[in-house]
Amino acid sequence: MPDMSGAQRIAAVEIFAPARLHFGFLDLDGGLGRRFGSLGLAIDGFGTRLRLTRAARPAASGSGAARALDCIARTAKAFNLSPNVSLAVTEISPEHAGLGSGTQLGLAVAVALTRLEGASIAMGELAAVVGRGARSGIGIGIFEQGGFIVDGGRRPEAGAAPVIARLPFPRDWRLVLVLDPTRQGLYGSGEASAFAALPPFAPALAGRLCRQVLLRLLPGLAEHDFTAVSQALGAIQSELGDYFSTAQHGRFSSPAVAAALGWAAAQGIAGIGQSSWGPTGFALVESHARAQALAAALGERFARAGALELHIVAGLNRGAEISVTPA
Repeated sequence: MPDMSGAQRIAAVEIFAPARLHFGFLDLDGGLGRRFGSLGLAIDGFGTRLRLTRAARPAASGSGAARALDCIARTAKAFNLSPNVSLAVTEISPEHAGLGSGTQLGLAVAVALTRLEGASIAMGELAAVVGRGARSGIGIGIFEQGGFIVDGGRRPEAGAAPVIARLPFPRDWRLVLVLDPTRQGLYGSGEASAFAALPPFAPALAGRLCRQVLLRLLPGLAEHDFTAVSQALGAIQSELGDYFSTAQHGRFSSPAVAAALGWAAAQGIAGIGQSSWGPTGFALVESHARAQALAAALGERFARAGALELHIVAGLNRGAEISVTPA
């Protein structure tokens, strides 16, 4: 039973959960006892913001209101809490775009409800209740810590994958995001079917990916070595893009994003790829000025008709912001 000693002292809970980029899985085979393993980064510029207060009956407003009500019901039932709350979602990341909006919303709602009731419950338990973290532990790690996260994969019949590495992302570096608002990445039953139909994940592929992470990407982040990080990220994305190409019809799920980032690669930018199932793509550059120049060039060539959106974001080295208003 959760500790409810602080329930009557809290009138409202406000949460901002940052968006994330998911840079891919490390081993879908699971031959060593753990499956998936993944890496990702918290970013600024996108996220989910909500406010939860007490009410006579469950209510929600804003984008994702129906999903939020479902999360309220699940959390209340699992931990014997009152579902009589009013939730206002005032900001949310684009859905099914590779930015982690579902996990942000689910965790934020679950945390807000338990905080309102004065309960303290482990994040992994909350994630399981609202149906998050079934494959990747990145969303949970981003919510709690921010920064660049690596999880160690899930054991069969176990909880969320543990975070095994967390490093701050260099402040000067930027990512140019290329969004295709006309498309959505795979999710739900479509995602499950895609995973089931994928070809075998060769141990040699997992070995190459893990080698890039352990001996190139993480040391590069620790030493602020832009070349090492961008080359490692590009190599990982290239291998994974080829592996998932049968499910998404190419390295990128959006042909328009593929064209834009193909041009960026031709200009010598190594750190390009796609977040999760996309369609959002990204290009890593070493400064804000370089990001502005790249975004301007891509906009001139690929975004004139409004088919693509370009955003410049930075890594965010903090997790969710939680504000509690006393009664």
